[in-house]
Amino acid sequence: MALEGIKNKLQQLRLEADASAEKVEELTTKVKTLEQENLAKEQEITSLTHKNHTLEAEVEKLDAGHKDMKSQLDQTGHHGSQNEALQRKLQILEEEAEEADKNIRETNDKYRQADVKAGHYERKVQALESARDQWEEKYEEMAKKYAQVKKELEDFQVEIGNI
Repeated sequence: MALEGIKNKLQQLRLEADASAEKVEELTTKVKTLEQENLAKEQEITSLTHKNHTLEAEVEKLDAGHKDMKSQLDQTGHHGSQNEALQRKLQILEEEAEEADKNIRETNDKYRQADVKAGHYERKVQALESARDQWEEKYEEMAKKYAQVKKELEDFQVEIGNI
């Protein structure tokens, strides 16, 4: 019985050893799995840390861009008011140019009318000068005839006086 008890005890110890060996294998597998998961989590943490740094740099870059855009927008607002003022000045200058163009057209029309009238009056002056010249010729002829007739009259009076 003692031998049988020892055999049973040995059997039991083998079973426990087998169970312990299975448990050790199971736990070793579980440790390896957990170590792999831990390694994967550490790699994920490293990746996320890098991504976080990258995103923080991007945020800083975007903040700087935002500040630049805001200052440009402020300047654009200033330029916008300058642009509006220049647009108003341009509109006023265009209106003045249109008015000046209208005045030029009116002045040109008046100039043409005056030129036509001047031409008409020049022809009238030429006609009057021509008429004056004809009258002067007639006057000179008449003056000669008068002088001749006067001389004839004086000669006639002298002849009558001699009679």
